Amino acid sequence: MVHFRFLAGVLLYTFIVLFPQLCRGIRSIPTRETDTGAVEVPSGFRFAEAPDYRNGRDCPASTTDGRSVSTCDPSLVHIAMTLDSEYLRGSIAAVHSVLKHASCPESIFFHFVAAEFDPASPRVLTQLVRSTFPSLNFKVYIFREDTVINLISSSIRQALENPLNYARNYLGDILDLCVDRVIYLDSDIVVVDDIHKLWNTALSGSRVIGAPEYCHANFTQYFTPVFWSDPAMSGTFSSARRKPCYFNTGVMVMDLVRWREGNYKRRIEKWMEVQKKTRIYELGSLPPFLLVFAGHVEPIDHRWNQHGLGGDNVRGSCRSLHPGPVSLLHWSGKGKPWVRLDAKKPCKLDHLWEPYDLYISSIKGHYYAHTEHPSMAFFTGSSYL
Repeated sequence: MVHFRFLAGVLLYTFIVLFPQLCRGIRSIPTRETDTGAVEVPSGFRFAEAPDYRNGRDCPASTTDGRSVSTCDPSLVHIAMTLDSEYLRGSIAAVHSVLKHASCPESIFFHFVAAEFDPASPRVLTQLVRSTFPSLNFKVYIFREDTVINLISSSIRQALENPLNYARNYLGDILDLCVDRVIYLDSDIVVVDDIHKLWNTALSGSRVIGAPEYCHANFTQYFTPVFWSDPAMSGTFSSARRKPCYFNTGVMVMDLVRWREGNYKRRIEKWMEVQKKTRIYELGSLPPFLLVFAGHVEPIDHRWNQHGLGGDNVRGSCRSLHPGPVSLLHWSGKGKPWVRLDAKKPCKLDHLWEPYDLYISSIKGHYYAHTEHPSMAFFTGSSYL
């Protein structure tokens, strides 16, 4: 018995030394296997384990030769998302959708940015992601809220004032320097196409970001009359070489090399400082991005951001899809599909989100995992996409 304990101790020590990356995310976080097959963590969140999605034959070979995946592996597709207790259910569904439709799911690396003082600690969130996606390549970063808290002004909706909404501004600092390109995704999306297609978007010239643009939108509504009446500020968009169009920051391809070299973080912060002194917009983190990038964005096909499915920022009413094919559904706005589904008041399109939901709900002591909804059958074939 003593010999067995000694041998077990040696093996455990060897594992920790050889694979510190694996141990760092899971040690000293108590978990409990439930009779539903899910892992329960102290936060009370419960998710079923996702299927194990594997690469196809034509996927690029990893440079790690079977070792733990490094963020510097040039064969990887990098995706950045925020991770917090309020939108956790959406984030898990988003990851599930990406993996399900990816041609090379093992070649995707997720970078999750978590708030420093979230009710569910970054360590708990790390374990929850690992238990839901055991083979997922990912890393959790802690975002210090004091980085941006003093720059945030009040918004039309309180949720837009969350410091984590501004984490995308700091991805150039947060992610490893060897990560020179990343796809940023909001937590209220599902992807129904191969994410590698979006990854392969070319950013022409000196463009720093790419996103679907909507040039028919009324651009003036995103800024106050004070802004438009000041020639110095409104002149930002008056350049003959700049034709500003609205774009949604929930889906972006970002060149982090150009982002760091151009110090775009600081350019955004300067407009936030102006907003603190003189109110020039009503929304949260979007307007500073428009001020810096509108007119200098690499246009991406609209199919990659069918946004607005959550309604507006006040009522959260139901919306229909925009005309054309769909690769990504985005519930931007006040209404979130998991909230409306739980309230038994879903919009028609919320059922398209439901098949990716791995949340296990409790009803009178019994736990139920969400399964695929029949309405999704038409949505997964390449003929639709």
